[in-house]
Amino acid sequence: MQQSDSREATLYVVGLGPGAHDLMAPRATTAIRNADVVVGYRTYLELVEDIIPETTEILSSSMMQEIDRCRKALEIAESGKKVALVCGGDPGIYAMAGLIFELAKAEDSAVRIEVIPGIAAVNGCAAVLGAPLMHDFAAISLSDLMTPWEVIERRLQAAAEADFVVAIYNPKSKKRTSQIVRAREIFLEHRDPGTPVGIVQGASRDNQTVCLSTLENMLNEHIGMQTTVIIGNSQTYVWKDAMVTPRGYSKKYGI
Repeated sequence: MQQSDSREATLYVVGLGPGAHDLMAPRATTAIRNADVVVGYRTYLELVEDIIPETTEILSSSMMQEIDRCRKALEIAESGKKVALVCGGDPGIYAMAGLIFELAKAEDSAVRIEVIPGIAAVNGCAAVLGAPLMHDFAAISLSDLMTPWEVIERRLQAAAEADFVVAIYNPKSKKRTSQIVRAREIFLEHRDPGTPVGIVQGASRDNQTVCLSTLENMLNEHIGMQTTVIIGNSQTYVWKDAMVTPRGYSKKYGI
């Protein structure tokens, strides 16, 4: 997508990053400040309420209302207003960018859509853990609300067998408690029980928690819906409270 002219009615799909203002892209801040209407899940709106001008209209909604939220944002943009639809992390990773394009395609919308990237949860969590994503990795969501569990399990099996570092999104909720247990069982079929596992919640926010565990003991730690779990590969190690996956420099250059 090309950048929009400031006079055009546009739908900005804005990634807020992990939560801290100094980790949010300047372009995201500009889009929010210049919007006529800001739309989003109320928790994400609270993260940026101090940068939204008092004259800007704000439309908030609860979880599980993604389709209504995106459809309303498109509708307002169709009326000629500049809209910022805010998302946590990056809007193109388990967030609203894809849904916006799906709805726009279904309605043959003429709205100009600009996606503004943000630091994804996997990046923010990796940074506070050290350098766990230095080699090939996969991101897999354990939420089976829209993806059948059979498909998720096949992906877990493939990633575990291929020795990918794996970032697990949506690992557990009040109703979904067995998926993370099964995921661990799958990885134990292919990884050493002592494989490092990083467990992060609220990266860069006031409620940030960071835990270094192992594949064997990870379920002893608190894991919830807002947690990201990073499972190391066969080469991942812990050094001075940092989780590190080597890229291979030592083998090539003799470090």
